[in-house]
Amino acid sequence: QVQLVESGGGLAQNGGSLRLSCAASGATFNDLDMAWYRRDPGKQRQLVASITRSGVPRYADSVKGRFTISRDDAKNTVDLQMNNLKPGDTDVYFCNAYHISWHTMDWGQGTQVTVAS
Repeated sequence: QVQLVESGGGLAQNGGSLRLSCAASGATFNDLDMAWYRRDPGKQRQLVASITRSGVPRYADSVKGRFTISRDDAKNTVDLQMNNLKPGDTDVYFCNAYHISWHTMDWGQGTQVTVAS
């Protein structure tokens, strides 16, 4: 099982920035495709951004041009730089890891992001 620990959430102003970080352990990081999801209470988790083992990113349309996902294979971390934040970005953000050999998916505990209008 992959353990994921998120950090970096908090309060930002409309148009501000936050950076989320997720540290992974329990598996070889190069075997993991990583992603960030978010979910309002009562709703399903939605993909925000993902990055493959080879570093190819993908973004939800709602965050393209504002968010950037990156990974550091030396530190076993994946970050989400969030710029030009909007009140609609307020949510709990979850780090996700998919292991390509185990075919398992693991989640972090979530970190709250709140954007004040």
